Amino acid sequence: MRVLTKNTDYAVRALLVLGAHEGEYVSARKISQEQGIPYQFLRRILQDLCRHGLVQTKEGVHGGVMLDREPEHIRIKDVIEIFQGKIELSECMFRKQLCSNRANCVLRHEILRIELMVNREFEGITIGKLLDDLKVLENGNISDKSFVSVDSV
Repeated sequence: MRVLTKNTDYAVRALLVLGAHEGEYVSARKISQEQGIPYQFLRRILQDLCRHGLVQTKEGVHGGVMLDREPEHIRIKDVIEIFQGKIELSECMFRKQLCSNRANCVLRHEILRIELMVNREFEGITIGKLLDDLKVLENGNISDKSFVSVDSV
């Protein structure tokens, strides 16, 4: 099971670059090079982000891409939904039509409960929060309690 696709990952990385340069236009080429994202692939991602009002573009010598919202107002949940649709942990038949096992499916309610929890968590994560987390990591302050060790999960 994949939670995030490559498109979503690239979009978040591009938004982080733009958030770090808030208020200024950054070329798609620069984002591509900085993040190791294939240029043509990134251009399509930026077009989707523009269509959904997260970024704006400007052509010309001093053009590029810029956030159209403050980083604190760009939720990761919204980015995921742009590129992947709603967050769903199961492709059970109960999503598309009535399943013959619907009445007896004990897993269905648990899956829905977990999906709600995951959605709430992603709603609380913004590009602004991730930028703050990056600053903490860059300053070598990894002991910050907001980070969870992979070993403790």
